[in-house]
Amino acid sequence: MAQHKLLGICGALRTASTNRLLLNEAARVYGPAQFVEASLRLPLYDGDLETGEGIPSAVQTLADQIAAADAVLISSPEYNAAVSGVLKNALDWVSRVKGNPWAGKPVAIMSAAAGRAGGARAQFSLRLCLATFQARLLQGPEMSLAASGSAFDEAGQLVDARSQKALAALVEALRTDVNLLEK
Repeated sequence: MAQHKLLGICGALRTASTNRLLLNEAARVYGPAQFVEASLRLPLYDGDLETGEGIPSAVQTLADQIAAADAVLISSPEYNAAVSGVLKNALDWVSRVKGNPWAGKPVAIMSAAAGRAGGARAQFSLRLCLATFQARLLQGPEMSLAASGSAFDEAGQLVDARSQKALAALVEALRTDVNLLEK
């Protein structure tokens, strides 16, 4: 059996984002797979830009990466009780490409945030955004990493057993969904 192709989408642009650490940790826990992290450094969605110049190449690349992946992992910070603007912008742009790269695609979402809820409201917001794309959005188990600034060791691995267990359960559910589609 070939290695799965995993696409990671981080809802934060910051290099040292704990959501990026969480994505990389999820890919490590998933095991052997081809893991690529998407770039969300896209122009702001603008209908005039789309009409005048078409879909930007960076947006088409993102859509192609989603289409080519066996599964997508999304990790989003929580900004003002919702998904980050960077991630929402990417979703808006991808909705404008021909076809629907999300259709039937296994997707696991998670979040890392400084607060006690670990970005749970961002996940709720993200579920609403993804609903129209007809992805195979996992309904659980949930992975909301609270106090994320102190949740990783120097190697980028989760330090507490509860978080490790929650991430492992989410990743296993994603792997199971991908395997079901292969049959």
